[in-house]
Amino acid sequence: MTKKKSKSKNNKTPEINNKIGEDEEISSKNESDLEQKLKDAENKLLLAAADSENLRKRFEREKEDLSSYVITKFATEILSFLDNLQRALNSIDIEKSKEKDESISHFIEGIELTEKQVIEIFKKFNIEKINSLNEVFDPNLHQAMFEVEKEDMEPGYVAEVVQEGYMIGERLLRPAMVGVSKKKTQ
Repeated sequence: MTKKKSKSKNNKTPEINNKIGEDEEISSKNESDLEQKLKDAENKLLLAAADSENLRKRFEREKEDLSSYVITKFATEILSFLDNLQRALNSIDIEKSKEKDESISHFIEGIELTEKQVIEIFKKFNIEKINSLNEVFDPNLHQAMFEVEKEDMEPGYVAEVVQEGYMIGERLLRPAMVGVSKKKTQ
């Protein structure tokens, strides 16, 4: 009987060794699967963190844009007021009027001070006049109203400014309405 027991023990040993080998193989396979899953999870975490950072930056940029350009519509309306002040000043001979009547002189000074104050307020809000006269015509900044024959100017330059243009930050608030120089026809 003792021989049978030892045989059955010997028969079980290869089975046990096979099972241990299989378990080790499964264990190493599970380990490599787990390592791959861990790497995938780490990559997903990094992507999520990058997406979150990009989203935060985008919101910051949009917030800055909104605060910078929120007054665009209001500023456009004020430009009409400023244009009318400038038309009023351009419609009179300031020097002659100041000499003739002191009350007109004070009135003109009031209009000039109001114009200066509006321009200063515009500067505070990053609204600036586009310098157009004698500059190359740029369709992104200028609206051509007519062409002018100028002997002393190359074609394609702004020869006259009908209405000033303005920028708010890097954006166009209103294009300058201009007359563009052209070659003199013979």
